[in-house]
Amino acid sequence: MKIGQAANAAGVNVETVRYYERRGLIARPPKPTTGGFRQYAPSTVRCIRFVKDAQKIGFSLAEISELLSLRVQPGATCREVRSLAEQRRAEVQERLNDLQRIADVLDELIDTCPDKESLGACSILEAIEREA
Repeated sequence: MKIGQAANAAGVNVETVRYYERRGLIARPPKPTTGGFRQYAPSTVRCIRFVKDAQKIGFSLAEISELLSLRVQPGATCREVRSLAEQRRAEVQERLNDLQRIADVLDELIDTCPDKESLGACSILEAIEREA
């Protein structure tokens, strides 16, 4: 199939396919010696979908590249994939903790806001200015 057909089948746009090729996530098919369009195999569509699905659960393109390498590496084990997933999970948890701390600070600022006072008495603006 041509690049547009492959992109459509994978649920992405053509520029995404080209970007994945430049990043080395998918192989660029050889140009036919007789002219015409490059032909993408169904396996390429599956690979593009794999990349998109891995991104949806938080893996970076570098990590996805590693996952793709593991898939074809003789002797690779599920333990290696699990380790990558555990690292990603720890990073997600750290971000969640940071977001919770931010939410807690915002809750405190909102609770202590005098609400109807003049803007000069705004405790939220004062707190932000102190942080700056």
